[in-house]
Amino acid sequence: MSVRSAGGLAGRAGNSDALEHLARVGLIAYGVVHLLVAWLALQLAWGGTSRPADQSGALSTLAQQPLGAPLLWILGLGLLALALWQAAEVLRWRHGWSASGTARTKALRKTGKAVVKAAVYAGLGVLAIRFATGGGQNSSSSQQQTVAGVFGWPAGRWLVAAAGLVLVGVGVYHVYKGVTKRFLKELDLADCPPAAERLVTRIGQAGFPGKGVALALVGGLLVWSAVTFDPAKASGLDGALHTLLQAPAGRVLLTAVALGIAAFGAFCLVRARYPERT
Repeated sequence: MSVRSAGGLAGRAGNSDALEHLARVGLIAYGVVHLLVAWLALQLAWGGTSRPADQSGALSTLAQQPLGAPLLWILGLGLLALALWQAAEVLRWRHGWSASGTARTKALRKTGKAVVKAAVYAGLGVLAIRFATGGGQNSSSSQQQTVAGVFGWPAGRWLVAAAGLVLVGVGVYHVYKGVTKRFLKELDLADCPPAAERLVTRIGQAGFPGKGVALALVGGLLVWSAVTFDPAKASGLDGALHTLLQAPAGRVLLTAVALGIAAFGAFCLVRARYPERT
């Protein structure tokens, strides 16, 4: 299949009504996961919880509910559809790969973002399906095992440190995105009432910085793991939130981050209602 025909197929898939509806289910699922993570983080801050305050803890909580397995299947398939929707963006921007100047830079940047988002959604979708089938694994343990394996590669420590720095950069960008309201580009608010638009803006202004701080903390732990050559330090989101709790005024800081994560989850639900038109 040629690049042109593959791109046309991707365009038709990306514009498919069925895929768009499934992608909306994926956005709802992504939002629900963040809301559950925020709830677990609040429990960690104020009452303690036996479940990890991360994606695996959120999916484990959902699995324990009535009809938990069918709900996890719906979430998983929706997230995989969302990953496919993002993957279609890669070929949509193919025309700019061979361009020059700012056009090529923009195309490569959009392609990179689409690849990363597709990988995140696909990974979370697979994790949801694993929990639905009873094979879910703790995210922190999985990350520590991965880091331990990478340490065995040539320049493994540098790769882990680089991944951590990239994650810190993504977290900083999320904060910037929230402060500058760039997240509004992801929405089509043409039919949204002015009062609702103001509410959505406030939700995004709280949600993206909260998500950004959490990502930066996870990235910081990866860097520290590389510096100390200790994979146990790469404890994921749950470890990052526990580390934040141990800081001065940690309970207040953790509560603020949890509320920010909840706001990001709410933003995902809004995005499912008012998705960007591409």
